[in-house]
Amino acid sequence: MGSNCGVYSPLKPEELQVLRGQYEKEGDFVGVQTKFNYAWGLIKSNVRGEQQEGVRLLSEIYRNAPERRRECLYYLALGNFKLGNYAEARRYNESLLQHEPANMQAASLQSLIDDKVAKEGLVGVAIVSGVAIAAGVIGSLIFKGARRR
Repeated sequence: MGSNCGVYSPLKPEELQVLRGQYEKEGDFVGVQTKFNYAWGLIKSNVRGEQQEGVRLLSEIYRNAPERRRECLYYLALGNFKLGNYAEARRYNESLLQHEPANMQAASLQSLIDDKVAKEGLVGVAIVSGVAIAAGVIGSLIFKGARRR
């Protein structure tokens, strides 16, 4: 599936509409497979609200259908990754890798998660460092001002 492991390949709108139509048609009696298919399509979307709904639906399946948990793990990891919830993405992905250490999609997603966390961590360090330097400069100016009096 390549290095992006499906992160950036949404369904065509008409394909997602077919899944949505089936999900809505089943209504209160929606089957687990129909719900999973629709959640999968939503997670592949580039629309944040659809991704959030996909994660919500998969979370319901994960909680309520223990026999389907393993197949939910990758898409819960992927959905959380796309939403920027890297700790959650890592948790689901590591759980999948414990069950399936040779899963190449999960290994690829783990690399993406690690890269994002490293980049955002460096940005966070730069921001914290900048704030610390600014606080130090302000503190020294206040201290010098107090000594002059």
